[in-house]
Amino acid sequence: MFKAVVIVKRRPTILDPQGKAVEQGAKLLGFNNVKNTRIGKYIEFYVDTDDREMAEKEVREYSEKLLSNPIMEDFEYTIEEVK
Repeated sequence: MFKAVVIVKRRPTILDPQGKAVEQGAKLLGFNNVKNTRIGKYIEFYVDTDDREMAEKEVREYSEKLLSNPIMEDFEYTIEEVK
């Protein structure tokens, strides 16, 4: 079994309205040095297989087809074997 962690982020060229809203809130709270806030998604799950190559393939496809929007977002992932 493998534990997967996927981080999904908006591409740098895509506006991040949630990040902008958080950054404005930070300024209201006195965090005047905070710049370029971007909000992403952190997702973790398990892949029930003993084959690392199969686990990576499944994580990649799951991330491409369901967890991220390929037009606006990029993703990165890590997997580690769990005993």
